[in-house]
Amino acid sequence: MIFADKLIMLRKKSGWSQEELANQLNVSRQSVSKWEGAQSIPDLDKIIKLSEIFGVSTDFLLKDTHEEIEQEEYIEEKSEIRKVSMEDANNFLKVKQTTSKSIAYAVFLCIISPICLLVLGVMSEVPKYNISENAAGGIGLIIMFILAAVAVAIFILSGSKTEMYEFLEKEVFETEYGVTDMVKQRKSEFKPTYTRNNIIGTILCILSVVPFFIGMAVNEDDEMLTISMMAIFFIIAGIGVIFFIRGGIVWESYEKLLQEGEYSKKSKETKSFTAPISAAFWCAATAIYLAYSFYTNDWGTSWIVWPVAGVLYPAVITIANLFAKDNAQ
Repeated sequence: MIFADKLIMLRKKSGWSQEELANQLNVSRQSVSKWEGAQSIPDLDKIIKLSEIFGVSTDFLLKDTHEEIEQEEYIEEKSEIRKVSMEDANNFLKVKQTTSKSIAYAVFLCIISPICLLVLGVMSEVPKYNISENAAGGIGLIIMFILAAVAVAIFILSGSKTEMYEFLEKEVFETEYGVTDMVKQRKSEFKPTYTRNNIIGTILCILSVVPFFIGMAVNEDDEMLTISMMAIFFIIAGIGVIFFIRGGIVWESYEKLLQEGEYSKKSKETKSFTAPISAAFWCAATAIYLAYSFYTNDWGTSWIVWPVAGVLYPAVITIANLFAKDNAQ
């Protein structure tokens, strides 16, 4: 079997057109056509690139004869890789578009869930409101847990809708003809919206602290005013997070289908190492939050565990990635 025949076989087994293969090699479709027609042979750098794309050795590509058993093993290995059709890609993007809204609102509920507890806690200290400390704490906790329960239900429901597509995040896969071009086009069209959402989210998060400082400036001794401004802080920050999440989830769905960014083939191998660390980190953060809150009964300030955990999380994952790279070398 000559190089031209091997190239045709490998390309068809991958489900690619000549144009799609040419795009991956940064050459023209005519060049690929000439290679497959045995009219020319690609340069060495293109041979190396082809071996990486198809997962075969350069010897397999260049030698006119090759052991048949190796070809059969290769074909069997390639057949195990999942393929994503145009219908699969469109359904996945549609589901992620829908669940991005649900997840964003669920996170918003989590962010604002302590507001009632904080406000009632201050009101219980003011005689004119005639609310006991136990009643304020009880009602505040009930409302907080109800909002948290609704958020968790939304998370679970959204997860069930995307469960069948989890392999896009964890496994290496191939796309059928036209899928990659379609996703690239839709990603390009969505980019202005993604950028706008990030800008709005950033501005809102920065401005969210303004009401808190206004309350302190007007009357720092008025606890009710201060806690009201803090409630507004949570709401504005939560709205900012909605913009981040809605844009981020949709953007990630394009990167998953294109296997780009943190969803590239190399990143997927690293994720298999960091996923248990990520799960353990957030389980530990939850345990610390609940243990401290129940032990001190200070639910008004124990929420600080979450922003601290959010700051520490990227550092933990970065260290884990560095450790993974050191072990791989």
